[in-house]
Amino acid sequence: MTVQLNPYLHFDSSAREAMEFYRSVLGGELQIMTFGDMGAEGPVPPPEGVMHAYLETADGVALMASDGDPERPIGSAAAGVSISISGDDEDRLAAMFTGLGEGGTVDVPFEKQMWGDLFGQLTDRFGVRWLVNATAPQT
Repeated sequence: MTVQLNPYLHFDSSAREAMEFYRSVLGGELQIMTFGDMGAEGPVPPPEGVMHAYLETADGVALMASDGDPERPIGSAAAGVSISISGDDEDRLAAMFTGLGEGGTVDVPFEKQMWGDLFGQLTDRFGVRWLVNATAPQT
């Protein structure tokens, strides 16, 4: 038996754009189901709105998202929550950090920290905060 904890992001109306961006940076397979796919005719929810999106990468990243009810705005996709990605593949994690930062704000540059790892923090163009940590090699 296994248990997984997967981030599920909620957007006002940009879930498709966000998830396609995350796929472009993280890689993987993206599945998107719209409200229209499930028979919604609108206007609320809009048929083109994302009911459920699922991104899964070969290295185990799983991320889900949906659009909310246009009559009840969500505001920030990740108010008070960060998504943390970590591992020992420094080059891959550096590329993820750079990609996720495009159009966003780097809060902490991806560089060696006092605990020995490479770490950076950013808020992407969709308002989602990411923590990226590359574990220092054990000597």
